[in-house]
Amino acid sequence: MTAPTARTDQPRNPLHGVTLEAIVRALEAHYGWEELARKIPIRCFSHDPSVGSSLKFLRKTPWAREKVESLYLFVLREQARRGPMPIGCKSPTSSL
Repeated sequence: MTAPTARTDQPRNPLHGVTLEAIVRALEAHYGWEELARKIPIRCFSHDPSVGSSLKFLRKTPWAREKVESLYLFVLREQARRGPMPIGCKSPTSSL
């Protein structure tokens, strides 16, 4: 009998190994707080937003965390389909 390993491989799970902080920072960099608050209307994104306050709320609120993770997966799929956009580019039609 073999002992189970502490780390389980999840090769098909795009969220495996990605911290919630990394997700929030990536979404904020991609959309900005204002657009992020429009896409996911939660107070931590619209009223005095910060990564810290967002993490505190999202860790305590499963439904909100699920929405954030879902939006992050959407962004990953869009980037994979279109190719990575330059940093600071909010949409494919905006110019640098």
